[in-house]
Amino acid sequence: MKANGDEEAEKPRGEVEALKAQLTQEKKKSDELLNRLKYAQADLENYRKRMDKEMKEAGESLARNLLARVLVVQDELDLAAKQAEGEGDGKEFREGIAMVRKKLEAALESVGVERVAAVGMPFDPAVHEAVEKVQGSSKEDLVVEEVRPGFMFRGQLLRPSMVKVELASKPAREEKRVE
Repeated sequence: MKANGDEEAEKPRGEVEALKAQLTQEKKKSDELLNRLKYAQADLENYRKRMDKEMKEAGESLARNLLARVLVVQDELDLAAKQAEGEGDGKEFREGIAMVRKKLEAALESVGVERVAAVGMPFDPAVHEAVEKVQGSSKEDLVVEEVRPGFMFRGQLLRPSMVKVELASKPAREEKRVE
């Protein structure tokens, strides 16, 4: 009888062991699925961030292109205003152009466009484009005239200033070396 009883006792143990093995296997599957879900969530979040960044960059690119075109209009308006200054009887025309210029400048400033400082400033090739150079007596290269204004848009150069630059005088030692 003992042999038969041992067999019956072994049977539930075998089932328990089988169930434990099955449980372990199911836990591994569950952990694997959980890890996949976590990776999928992280991928989705990265995708959202990348799309937000690309959308913002695309919007700013469109704005820069538009502003570059508007600045050409402003240049022509400035030129027209200079031409009208010489005329004696076009007072209303000059006042009208001045009003339009002020409104255009205010609109550009409201969206983040800033004029690049030029006249009297040290020459900076990052924001100034030299169209003419003259020898001077100062200790550094200085902008003496602005031919066309430059503009920044939200901290990025939209267009450099075209300027006339007074070159720094060379010390006597450097002049002798050149000769």
